[in-house]
Amino acid sequence: MRLIIGITGSTGVIYGIRMLETLKKLNVDSHLVMTEWAEKCISMETDYTSDYVKSLATNVSDEKNMASSVSSGTHKIDGMIVAPCSMKTLSAIANGYDDTLVARAAGVTIKESRKLILMVRETPLSAIHIENMLKLARLGVVILPPVTEFYTKPKTIDDIVNHGVGKCLDQFDLEHNLYPRWGTF
Repeated sequence: MRLIIGITGSTGVIYGIRMLETLKKLNVDSHLVMTEWAEKCISMETDYTSDYVKSLATNVSDEKNMASSVSSGTHKIDGMIVAPCSMKTLSAIANGYDDTLVARAAGVTIKESRKLILMVRETPLSAIHIENMLKLARLGVVILPPVTEFYTKPKTIDDIVNHGVGKCLDQFDLEHNLYPRWGTF
């Protein structure tokens, strides 16, 4: 399996980091693209460095490198996850405005009919946000905000993060034990 992982400048960069950590443990090839603001959020929200996050990926492309392999439909991948996905990136993807490599790679993922998962992060949502999500959902994009479940009685932030990441991995039928399944607790 080969996945592109986009991390954008929205709160919740831990979701992208945990995604990369988990994919590495599962021996899944990952191609990381981080926006400038994602790198800033890493230092603001976590104890990790950008270098650590980049070390988790199989490949890394600079967001300004529009000649990266992931900007072309001829580059074979199984799908893409943007975690977290800012409303700016959501809007760019929904409107075909490929101003960053994350947006371009997502647009290519859509045009090649590959699975795209957007872990959108914002609250409250405006009508503009909802319209952009609806536009993409009608194209088959999976809108997967990291909504916490409480039936498993999460005890830590890690439990909450793991659930969100696990829900994304479920979309690609990747086996994991990040959260207990319904009926197993």
